[in-house]
Amino acid sequence: MPKLRLGIPKGSLQDATIALFAAAGFKIYANGRSYFPSTDDPELECMLIRAQEMARYVEQGVLDAGLTGYDWVVESGRKVATVCDLIYAKQSRGKVRWVLAVPEDSPFQRAEDLEGKTIATELVEVTKQYFASKNVNVQVDFSWGATEVKPPMLADAIVEVTETGSSLRANRLRIMETVLESNTQVIANAKAYTDEWKRRKIDNIALMLQGAIAAQGRVGLMLNVEKKNLPAILAVLPALNSPTVSQLSNSEWVAVSTILEESVVRDVIPRLKDAGGTGIVEYPLNKVVM
Repeated sequence: MPKLRLGIPKGSLQDATIALFAAAGFKIYANGRSYFPSTDDPELECMLIRAQEMARYVEQGVLDAGLTGYDWVVESGRKVATVCDLIYAKQSRGKVRWVLAVPEDSPFQRAEDLEGKTIATELVEVTKQYFASKNVNVQVDFSWGATEVKPPMLADAIVEVTETGSSLRANRLRIMETVLESNTQVIANAKAYTDEWKRRKIDNIALMLQGAIAAQGRVGLMLNVEKKNLPAILAVLPALNSPTVSQLSNSEWVAVSTILEESVVRDVIPRLKDAGGTGIVEYPLNKVVM
């Protein structure tokens, strides 16, 4: 049986990634002591790899495919095939930002003010390119962690990743500029992606992961309505796509089904009821495939 070697990001994204695979229909069982989690898919061999190193091992062919951040692909400079973007992070469904930050009371207001200063970051190459694009000469030092505590004693500024900015604020840091936006990607080895079986397997996994992400925060809604009230019902529905309208056995009635953001349902259902909707049913979604 052919096997696909897939890299799962170890570290901050690990739990969110395994949960996403579960929502997509793939069970991954990670033992805390093993770097080789088992799966319920006999065609998959998984390995836990730091996101920072994923592109290297995918480019070299040690892995056929993997999940990592766009930031680490750019930072590594490795040549890999980008299969798709997956917009999720450890805390949210949005992108993350690498930002240039300084202490709240710092006199620096923009990148150009940091001429000749020291910047601490894990994203060294991207940071160098960022300042070079502005013709600003700085010293960029690699940070092994706890980057937020380094200014002003160990660095004049930092380039750090953030989802909400709360950690930076807690450490009394002020964001000056966004250096790079990033999100998780499915990447593939260029040679493996030309293999028909492996390409189909990778694309199918990507499709199911995208479907699971698309379903997050959304629900399905079904209801019955008399035809005379259908325009009023359709005016209420902020549908993902056009609602589906189906004829019922009673020629004067139709069934309406649609997909909604879960956050708006509490306001929509009473309005549907007022507009003549009956038999309203809300149900959870596992996947939404466009």
